[in-house]
Amino acid sequence: MTWALRMTWIDLAFLHWQVPRDVFVGKIPVGLELDTYNDTAWLGVTPFRMTGVRPIFTPPIPTASDFPELNVRTYVRYKDVAGVFFFSLDAASKLAVKAARTATGLPYFHARMHERRDRDEVHYTSVRSRGPKAEFRGRYRPTGLVDKARLGSLDHWLTERYSLFVERDATLIRLDIEHEQWPLQPASTDIEVNTMAEAAGISLPAEKPYVLFSRQIDVVAHWPVSA
Repeated sequence: MTWALRMTWIDLAFLHWQVPRDVFVGKIPVGLELDTYNDTAWLGVTPFRMTGVRPIFTPPIPTASDFPELNVRTYVRYKDVAGVFFFSLDAASKLAVKAARTATGLPYFHARMHERRDRDEVHYTSVRSRGPKAEFRGRYRPTGLVDKARLGSLDHWLTERYSLFVERDATLIRLDIEHEQWPLQPASTDIEVNTMAEAAGISLPAEKPYVLFSRQIDVVAHWPVSA
């Protein structure tokens, strides 16, 4: 299968909340089944930075090769394939947002974003420019050693997914990615503002999220195909 895009994801936090299954009713395309872990559904908010973004046959494109991105996601299955369904993907590059929306149909939004690392701690802010109002402001940092998640564990279930699903023109589309198993660290976060899920009509519980961190991973994305 020919790849469409190469990139590196850095300073990524998996922020996850347990949520009732019924909050997803009517929010996931017909044909996708909500995936759960021990009968529990999860909602993820994932801030990170994209670097070295390069489409096939071209060098990196200025303004679209290095920028913060922030995703809101849950977990689904289609037949025997476990994957990810995105409610939104906010990015600081207008060109990347336009290209991704056109090429994939994924719900990308432009946002004013800032991300910086202070030693081990990442400071991250995002305010959506258009569309449903959505804002994130917080800090996160690793708190333990790097490890690979054990098959069958919650960490593995949350992170080791290599297919993304989107509905486009009433057709279910799958986008596959490739990368090595996530190098994960336990982590903690301090969140000042987070209305990212709210923008998708989903209320998050008041408790702090379950947090995992990954410093860097190289990713290859393939062209969209019919699911």
